[in-house]
Amino acid sequence: MVDRHTAMHTGDNDKPYICAECGYRATHKYDLSVHIRIHTGDKPYKCDQCSYSAAKVNFDAHIAAKHTSEKPYMWKKPFKCNQCDYSAAQKCTLDRHVMTHTGEKPFMCGECGYGTADRSKLSRHMRTHT
Repeated sequence: MVDRHTAMHTGDNDKPYICAECGYRATHKYDLSVHIRIHTGDKPYKCDQCSYSAAKVNFDAHIAAKHTSEKPYMWKKPFKCNQCDYSAAQKCTLDRHVMTHTGEKPFMCGECGYGTADRSKLSRHMRTHT
C-alpha cells in the first residue's frame, strides 16, 4: 500500500485503502477486503435455504426475492420485454435490455471501438487502457 503515503499528499486521506487491481478507494480496510472479492470471485456467505452464495453478508435482497411468498413493491417488475420473458423493475433497465435484441451499443470506447449498451461496462472497460 505505497499509495497510502501518496494519499496524504493528494487529499485522499478519507479513502487511503486502494485496490491494486482497479484503483477503487475505500475508507476502511474491511471495505477494501470486501471489494477485492469482485476480482477473486470469493463468495464466503452462503444462504441456508438454497445454494446461493455472495461476496457480502447482506442477504436481504436475495431472501426477499427468492424465499418469501409476499414480495414487497420494490421487487415487482412491471416492465416486460415484448421479445422474450425478461421483466424489469424500472423502464430504463428494460430499455437497456432491449438493446440486447437490437444490437444497439450507444456507449463506445474511443480507443479500440468496444461498444456496449451499459455505461458502467464501458467505464470498467476503459480501465483496461490505463
